[in-house]
Amino acid sequence: MSETTMEKNRPAGARKSSATARAIAVTGVLSAAAFVLQLLELPAVLMPSFIKLDISDFPALLGAFALGPVYGVLIELIKNLFHCLFSGSFAVGELSNFLLGAVFTFVAGLIYRKNTTKKGAVIASFVGAAAMALFSVPSNYFVVYPVYYNFMPEETILAAYQAILPSVKSILQSLLVFNLPFTFIKGMIDVALTFLVYKKLSPILKGTR
Repeated sequence: MSETTMEKNRPAGARKSSATARAIAVTGVLSAAAFVLQLLELPAVLMPSFIKLDISDFPALLGAFALGPVYGVLIELIKNLFHCLFSGSFAVGELSNFLLGAVFTFVAGLIYRKNTTKKGAVIASFVGAAAMALFSVPSNYFVVYPVYYNFMPEETILAAYQAILPSVKSILQSLLVFNLPFTFIKGMIDVALTFLVYKKLSPILKGTR
């Protein structure tokens, strides 16, 4: 009798418990991978020095596709809680990373759950990255940057943008010109990495192999 057949013959409660345990274990592994990738952040091209590029949303997107959108958000939360212990951003960077990553993975995971085809994955990924980019403007303007102002004056932050493009006149304009496209590109890098490995990892993540 194959392992798959044996699993089907188990009581429904046992199967559900086993699936939950596997999902928790996979979430832990993906959260650890996301945390490590978040530590490997790089300076972002044509962005102020306090903005970094990382690919830590990549494992969370894998989790959202394999386990569901809620797990993608949970991975984003766990990695940022751990990253707070090693960061000098007073949790501001982690707050921004969590908010944007949660929107990205939840939207992408929710759309993919309704259409689990390759075309559905492409649409889900693009919409998720676009939603994250659009959300980056109000989340930074109304939540994240006001917290930053407690540690770095608004004028200093604006000056960092103006050093790259002198024509920007406000924080809101800076977010539209710089952060919005940067966030979308960052999301699409995570999408590209996900598409490279998801087909091979999917059976392992879902416990079908």
